[in-house]
Amino acid sequence: MARFKASQRPLVTLVGAMSLDGKISTRIGDSRISSQKDLKELHKMRRSHDAVMIGVDTLLEDNPRLTVRHVKGKNPIRIIVDSVARTPPNARTLRIEPGSVIIAVTRRAPKERIDKLRQTGASVICDGASQVNLKKLLTQLYQSGIRSLLLEGGGTLNWSMISNRLVDEVKLTIAPFIIGGSQATTLVDGEGVDGIDHAINLTPLSIMRQGQEVVLTYKVK
Repeated sequence: MARFKASQRPLVTLVGAMSLDGKISTRIGDSRISSQKDLKELHKMRRSHDAVMIGVDTLLEDNPRLTVRHVKGKNPIRIIVDSVARTPPNARTLRIEPGSVIIAVTRRAPKERIDKLRQTGASVICDGASQVNLKKLLTQLYQSGIRSLLLEGGGTLNWSMISNRLVDEVKLTIAPFIIGGSQATTLVDGEGVDGIDHAINLTPLSIMRQGQEVVLTYKVK
């Protein structure tokens, strides 16, 4: 734990459910991959973390609540990474304890959109010229008391976080089916690496069978 204090950022766990071929949604955005058992386990993880983070594309596609409604406990702080403030003021997660939502935008975000989001009770953090400065954002979150963060994607944000060495563990549920489709979102999209020598290396921590699913946990080197 000491090294996370020294780096002034929360411990970050990337969590996701994907098909055997690495898809987290179909080409038209259907992301109902988790079983009920896995969904409950996800809510337990949310309960045990100070905050949960998603990208705006995931919010626009799924309109998630990001709560722990399947288990008893306190909802985490919800963080939305949204460069130009595309988050709709009527998004479901903004209607649940709106004071527990943080939206990270850039200087490109129109002031009128930011004002509307603040009117919902959400906090808006503005930093970065064209993209949210994730390292600075995590430092700010740490300084506000957030020590553990659950990263729930999607693919673009997952890549931005992991390529900037801001992810400590990865926990994946593999569903027993194949989705296919070049336009279907994968667990990690973004630019990717050019050569295998530059790939993000992981150390396996555990492998567990969960009904028909397999749950894999890794430490990021």
